[in-house]
Amino acid sequence: MSQTVNKSDLNENPKKHLKITIDIEVYNQASDLPAPYLQLLEEAKEATKSAYAPYSQFFVGSAILLEDKTIVRGSNQENAAYPSGICAERTAIYYTGAQYPNHSIEAIAVIARREIGSYLPAAPCGACRQAMLEYEEKQQKPIKLILQGMGEKVYVLDSVSDLLPLKFGKDSLEQ
Repeated sequence: MSQTVNKSDLNENPKKHLKITIDIEVYNQASDLPAPYLQLLEEAKEATKSAYAPYSQFFVGSAILLEDKTIVRGSNQENAAYPSGICAERTAIYYTGAQYPNHSIEAIAVIARREIGSYLPAAPCGACRQAMLEYEEKQQKPIKLILQGMGEKVYVLDSVSDLLPLKFGKDSLEQ
């Protein structure tokens, strides 16, 4: 059933603009990172070696730092039936949820490459952002996100929710 909108209704409710900004720490090179984040980024690089990406040739690695300093790795795993594959971030976060259900996640590092040593700027896809947000909300504590960009630049976000400013979470289902 459609509803007719009178022009006068639009004048009473003029559109508004919402400006969304996020704060990202940018390091010119990985070696400038605090030691735990540098190690996490190195673990994510190592995880790219176990990626199975015969179709895209896009090898992604992820590493999660838990509150007890345990590190969990994940890599993307492709499948000829494309929707059946899974990204590195979800591999790592779901494994963490299954194997370390009572541990808080401190940070997640993500990196991608085409060839060994040739790293690319890559941010998590929408599905991975949503999955990471679920765990951030579950633990009621921000999860830092570390991404290596073009060349040596590294980006650090204070919270996964920074990537989803108009997020869909458990509160969305309760309204």
